[in-house]
Amino acid sequence: MSGSVTIFHNVVWSRHKGQVFSALHRLHGQGPIAYHIVQIAETEHMRLGFSGVDYSAHQYPMRQLFRGCYEDVPRWKRTLRLVAEVLRSDSELVVLPGYHLPEYWAMLLACIATGKQRAVFCDSTGRDRPRRLLTSLPKRLFFALCQGYFGFGERSQEYLMSLGARRERIFIPCQAAALGDGYTPEQALARRLLARAPQAVVFLYVGRLSAEKGLDCLLDAFAGLLPSMPDATLRLAGSGPMADSLSERIGALGLAHAVTLLGSVSDSALEAEYARATCLVLPSYSEPWGLVVNEALAHGCPAVVSDNCGCVPELVQEGETGLVVPARDVAALQAALGRAVQVFANTRATAQRCIDLIRRFDPAAAAAHIDRGCTRLLRGKAAPARPGVAEAEAPRSTQ
Repeated sequence: MSGSVTIFHNVVWSRHKGQVFSALHRLHGQGPIAYHIVQIAETEHMRLGFSGVDYSAHQYPMRQLFRGCYEDVPRWKRTLRLVAEVLRSDSELVVLPGYHLPEYWAMLLACIATGKQRAVFCDSTGRDRPRRLLTSLPKRLFFALCQGYFGFGERSQEYLMSLGARRERIFIPCQAAALGDGYTPEQALARRLLARAPQAVVFLYVGRLSAEKGLDCLLDAFAGLLPSMPDATLRLAGSGPMADSLSERIGALGLAHAVTLLGSVSDSALEAEYARATCLVLPSYSEPWGLVVNEALAHGCPAVVSDNCGCVPELVQEGETGLVVPARDVAALQAALGRAVQVFANTRATAQRCIDLIRRFDPAAAAAHIDRGCTRLLRGKAAPARPGVAEAEAPRSTQ
């Protein structure tokens, strides 16, 4: 099967997507499909304060349409440029970056007008985006007009199907974290064993400091646990709009001696945090996937996560690689933190289970899934786009 595919992505900032697209480019020389990657902008407002844009993660021919933040480009300008890109493209298949912005609808209509196959990336899940009539109807229409869908995980597939996407046209490339160039599972295990030798109780959060991450719930749970584990510490790595209010809340709860706001942490410093932590804690109210769980497992660190995290079915094996708690449940989170100290006390066995599971979630595997999906869409380009359910290509399960 030969053909040409243009994939649009919103920002260069996403290092993990850079590694996946780089792996897809390496597949290019082994297969007949020509892939063209178009990045719309460098970064977005919510990423400011985190790591900068790392172009070294993008080892593939890339066209970037705008400099700076996505939101700083006027919408009319974005829309005209993206529509023009679709109209002038000679690819048979265009993969759209989403469905939630007006410019993506304009791109969809341009695909239809020029007779191009169209697919769309969908990061959402039913738990992450509760169904509402006013928003679900437009989504149903958008998906009905597409011929392929790239989601992430079992929950993403369920969400797409609930909105009318045809199951056999849903492709589930695994989510892959952007690990350092020098990363090896063997070295990660050795670092983990060394860092955890003192067996200190250290809980770690990594991510944006914002309301949907459940950090108020985490602080309350940690405060409740501290009397029974007075030497425990909580480390919060990240930046965001809640930084000041979290600092005030830490003081008000009398936790200043036990909770540390680290600010943005990346690369070797972040690897060290994963290595020494008893577990990662991700108590998010809204989390389409949770790439920090990939990162933690890759460094042998188990994870305590809320049941709203999209990665739960694939990555969190109860009592083996992590624990799952109901979102917004302070008592359940407090109990899970206490339980994690006991359940994951065997550092070597836990770290080995985490590393073994996450090996299959790498950029090469993600790229292969995307390539297989594009191949099937190009092969079936005469098939009409219509909602419904048919025999499926099930997502790859690692459990």
